[in-house]
Amino acid sequence: MPRPKPTACLALADGTLFYGHGFGATGDTTAELCFNTAMTGYQEIMTDPSYAGQIVTFTFPHIGNTGTTPEDDEAMQPHAAGMVVKWDPTEPSNWRATGTLQDWLRRMGRIGIGGIDTRRLTRAIRQQGAPHVALAHDPEGKFDIEALVAKARGFKGLEGLDLARDVTCAQSYRWDEMRWAWPDGYTKREGPGHKVVAIDYGAKRNILRCLASAGCDVTVLPASATAEEVLAHNPEGLFLSNGPGDPAATGIYAVPMIQEVLKTTDIPVFGICLGHQLLALALGGRTVKMNHGHHGANHPVKDHETGKVEITSMNHGFTVDSQTLPEGVVETHTSLFDGSNCGIRLKDRPVYSVQQHPEASPGPQDSFYLFERFAQAMKDRAAAPA
Repeated sequence: MPRPKPTACLALADGTLFYGHGFGATGDTTAELCFNTAMTGYQEIMTDPSYAGQIVTFTFPHIGNTGTTPEDDEAMQPHAAGMVVKWDPTEPSNWRATGTLQDWLRRMGRIGIGGIDTRRLTRAIRQQGAPHVALAHDPEGKFDIEALVAKARGFKGLEGLDLARDVTCAQSYRWDEMRWAWPDGYTKREGPGHKVVAIDYGAKRNILRCLASAGCDVTVLPASATAEEVLAHNPEGLFLSNGPGDPAATGIYAVPMIQEVLKTTDIPVFGICLGHQLLALALGGRTVKMNHGHHGANHPVKDHETGKVEITSMNHGFTVDSQTLPEGVVETHTSLFDGSNCGIRLKDRPVYSVQQHPEASPGPQDSFYLFERFAQAMKDRAAAPA
């Protein structure tokens, strides 16, 4: 039997080509290529703003078999540029599904390619680092290979790139929706709560839901918010969200704000992912680009203060260089995969952050206690004598 004609092509900057079956939107796009090992949550991953500027290779072959639902979106639209899968998506088999992955990608303007040897591609990413690629989908199977390779080589990469400005909210807003729970789904937080200002560097909705579920009255501000704008809300706590791009580039405007807040007030501060990296920069540390990053829902992280090992969800291509942390900053968590830094705190103040995603979505809930710790820190501060 003759093989079907390829309708999609993935071109790496080194000239390596992968042909497959296209689905979703047509056209082409360029990005950095990463791989994610999560077995569930492909829709949450595609809509996570932290994936801006990246195409995701899913190592788990069954992608698309639970369809899509608006309840699983982490943002208004997908931020990952495209997806690479081993097997073509099948018809969904899930009671929550409202549509297929193929139709969802088409509506959202994102390209998918199936029929790829994702094991080979993942090995290449691990050995050579995250490559720059061009992904094209043409139902007629007509590709200008030289042009695709040139586009891949012309992609500037994520180092030095501030993407938080591209994915942040345009104006401030309040958030009161809590985590999904059977049988009511998403419910609203009621009554008084700890006043928290959350800086949106690319915040996932489930992070905001976790803050609300922990008893926080959340006001979200854009990434460019100044210390004056933050403190104008008279917050009891400051939250620094996840997000995409190079933390050093985002830090040009984010770090001065964090430093001024730390200097002006003693409110608790909690950061996740990019927020963790920005806090480290504000405290005097440095960040570096990783070879291929951490992307998945099965990453073991050790809490050095309790001795506990947590299985966590991660998504980052930069990391805090623990060797540059100054006196007074304690390393609290490390990855058991490669020893990289996964958490810090100040010795004498409730200021801390983690690299992993305690809200998961997708992933295990081992680290949810960090939201409760943040809420408790605000409660303790309010109860302390003046």
